[in-house]
Order: sequence, then structure tokens, then C-alpha cells
Amino acid sequence: MYRCVVSLAATAVLAFSAAAQAQVQRNFPQNALRGEVSFQVAPDITLNKKPARLAPGARIRGTNNMMVVTGEVTGRSFIVNYTVEPSGTLLDVWILRPEEIKVFWPKSPAEAAKLDFNAAAQRWAKRSN
Repeated sequence: MYRCVVSLAATAVLAFSAAAQAQVQRNFPQNALRGEVSFQVAPDITLNKKPARLAPGARIRGTNNMMVVTGEVTGRSFIVNYTVEPSGTLLDVWILRPEEIKVFWPKSPAEAAKLDFNAAAQRWAKRSN
């Protein structure tokens, strides 16, 4: 009987934590851009169907916001938000969840320059002049 109660309690805690984790809004920096990344043998990637590279020390975060090693994603493609170093290599990569993909995000610095960013809401809007 005691084992059943402990088992049920553990199951409830796991279910609650999974549900809570799914609802956590990730905060992306204003300089992040949206794109499609195909991971090859690190540090080589394809960004929007063009050859690119991961920066030394690049951070890849999965849909649960935990760090992902490149071996886990090699040979796979994802819609991501990413930041770029001045050298042009990708530094931060966030693999997006389906609900995050639905939210508009700029795909280029030129597009972002025409918009206003609300960091708290994580939303972009047309610039009001």
C-alpha cells in the first residue's frame, strides 16, 4: 500500500513538472534571428540552405531549454532562433517548439531593424513612427 502511494505521488510530481516545463516561455535576445539549421559534422552546419559554422563554444539548446551536444543533432534539421558572432559563426542556437515557431521572429538584421521588439512579451511589431 505504501509503495502504491509513493508511486502515485512520484507520477503526479513528474506529470506536473512536465506540464509546467512545457508552459515556460523562453526569452530570446533581441539580436536573435529565425532560420533553419541542418547539423552536419560539427562545426559544419547549413543555415537556410547555405554553408555555415558553429562558433567555438557554441551553445545549442533543445526544446526543453537544456544544452544539447552536437552528436545528438548531427544529420537533423530544425527551425531555430540563433545569434551570430561578429566573425559570422553561430554562437547560440535554440531549437524551437511548435508553439514558438508560430510566433513571428525576424529572419535578418534588416527585417529586425524595421520592427520594434517587446522583450517582456517576446513579440515583434511594426515600428510606430
